[in-house]
Amino acid sequence: MDKICYIYRIKLFFLSKSNKKSALSEIHGVEQPETYSRVVANQIQQFRRKQPSVKELIDGILKGDKTALSRAITLVESTNSEHLSKANEVVKGCLPHANNSVRIGITGVPGVGKSTFIEAFGKYLTSIGKKVAVLAVDPSSSISHGSILGDKTRMEELVKDDNAFIRPSASGDTLGGVARKTREAIILCEAFGFDTIIIETVGVGQSETAVHSMVDFFLLLKISGAGDELQGIKRGIMEMADTIVINKADGDNIAKAKLAKTEFSRALHLFPVKSNGWVPKVTTCSAYEQTGIDAIWEIISEYFEWVKANHYFEEKRQNQNQFWMMETINEQLKSHFYNHPNVIQLLEENKKAVQNNELSPFAAAMSLLEQYFKNE
Repeated sequence: MDKICYIYRIKLFFLSKSNKKSALSEIHGVEQPETYSRVVANQIQQFRRKQPSVKELIDGILKGDKTALSRAITLVESTNSEHLSKANEVVKGCLPHANNSVRIGITGVPGVGKSTFIEAFGKYLTSIGKKVAVLAVDPSSSISHGSILGDKTRMEELVKDDNAFIRPSASGDTLGGVARKTREAIILCEAFGFDTIIIETVGVGQSETAVHSMVDFFLLLKISGAGDELQGIKRGIMEMADTIVINKADGDNIAKAKLAKTEFSRALHLFPVKSNGWVPKVTTCSAYEQTGIDAIWEIISEYFEWVKANHYFEEKRQNQNQFWMMETINEQLKSHFYNHPNVIQLLEENKKAVQNNELSPFAAAMSLLEQYFKNE
């Protein structure tokens, strides 16, 4: 082996001394000329660096510019205090053009097929002339605080539809599985011209009240054979649902889906009648095979005819607006409290005192609140 290596080294030496080039020598590539795509990329980069004005964002949204819509949603989602006033101006400018859509909330446990269903449902709606905006909320990690935001990848057909818009957002620490500024994003999408707003929740199972407070219709996705029929009743989500859809009713699951439909229909009779008089319906579908989707839209259409006829639709919208006014006050008070200079310093001191059992959590909280109100 040593002899072979020695001969190989000698050959390499003589090849390097000869006029012939070794196959092992490096050949420099040809310099690439400046291409049009590189010029366009620079223009896009410069455009992104430039912060559009409030008027430019509002005008862009009203003219149907999806880039302006995306940038406006990013603005209202920003936690930067400097962006707050600008975001409020954009929402205020879009508000007169909003409230002309139907808002549908879709929830279900992870793995029930929410993204597949929404894509099939969204494609059906665009095929009948609807303009659909999907506000998909991805769960944020409690450890890294990051989110995958992969709904555009999962809905690869719908994302290419000109009459559809998909916006994934991180849930952050918001209770209810809804992004902090989803309510404002709805207004922006309505001003853009979308007549159907779909909100996909995280689907954590026990805190879906936030999405229920901002939509007109609440759809609960289920799958058969998951053993969660009783859990579905205990969680209280079923009493919020306006319809229950058993997904994945295909292949060997068709019989199980029909059985689950019967069980959930019986379970719904255990709940009191809704204040709007609507009796929730249960149906089956296969988002994968795109069957039963039209029947779901028929149920939703029937619901809206019902609540508009008895004026519950307008009443619910008014109550929702009041609710979100109060939620905004709570949010701003909380933000102002934690960003107060005196509170910031005292908070760190009290944290250490609580950790060392020198101060009870309740006494520490009262001390912080007293300090906060003293300086106001």
